Amino acid sequence: MRKAFVFGKFMPFHKGHEAMIRFALTKCDFLTVLICVSDQEAMPDVLRKSWMDETFREEQRVEILTYHYNENKLPSTSVTSESVSRVWAAAFRELLPGYSLLVTSEPYGELVAGFMGITHIPFDPERKLFPVSATMVRNHLWEAWPYLPDSVKNTLVKKVVILGTESTGKTTLTGRLAAHFNAAAVSEAGRDIVADSNDFSMDDLYAIATSHANNIRAADAPLLIIDTDIHITISYGEYTFGQTMQVDKDIFAINKADLYLYLANDVPFVQDGTRMDEAARNELDSSHRLVLAKYGITYEVVSGDWGERFEQAVSLINRLVNFRSQGVNFSSVTHS
Repeated sequence: MRKAFVFGKFMPFHKGHEAMIRFALTKCDFLTVLICVSDQEAMPDVLRKSWMDETFREEQRVEILTYHYNENKLPSTSVTSESVSRVWAAAFRELLPGYSLLVTSEPYGELVAGFMGITHIPFDPERKLFPVSATMVRNHLWEAWPYLPDSVKNTLVKKVVILGTESTGKTTLTGRLAAHFNAAAVSEAGRDIVADSNDFSMDDLYAIATSHANNIRAADAPLLIIDTDIHITISYGEYTFGQTMQVDKDIFAINKADLYLYLANDVPFVQDGTRMDEAARNELDSSHRLVLAKYGITYEVVSGDWGERFEQAVSLINRLVNFRSQGVNFSSVTHS
């Protein structure tokens, strides 16, 4: 059996790493991926491992291990160094006896393999196939986003939900915020299924819940601005029919947001021919707030005229994500 290994910090894991691992699998019978975790790093090892476990869950020939090390004993550097490579080679030789192949995209891979007395096969060292690096992801998340596996995207994506009753500007604000932040806008699914807020059924609400969840899943950007969510759909059922929807936990999970903005009903009501009357609209506002409280959803109230609402929302979203560099602070990312 030919055993090979790949090693790296994977801070974070990206498609270049994934391609290298899949390439390594074509050269061996069994592959070990070592996630090297320094005592000086803030990014959780559990998080890094979860990305790779999810990506390679169907591959029985891959073993993913976490290797903790002390930087006082094992130097942590990306610079090619003969002395550093010799030290790491000794550690790998002790950790992985019987391995005959190393695959890397780095110049020091040849040195490490040489000191171990095994074969080194380089993979895309000039990064022409996948022009991405972990540094690029950390500092320029928007630019690097297409090069991230779904397992990483699902961890890093930030979701902002715009809530409120009818005629409070949710759709307009969703669009403006998405344009302002270069984010993806997720439209309210109800508009495609129910033409008139005065004429719908519980079956329609279940269809809306499923369709809206699918729309969120399909959105692909570091930041999603989402018009309405499952709790508002539930509120329609309770207000109109006195029934509580039985919602699958996966739908709740995909709807879960990092920030909820609730638009107050302190703007003039506009009847477009498809909405409830103003009295019912205001009663529905109370229903929405009760349902949100019932499900433990904490939200920020946004009020005032259209310009004031936009400025308040921008300020709250800026608190959520650092858009100055459009990077990401991985020390604040947790894995659940």
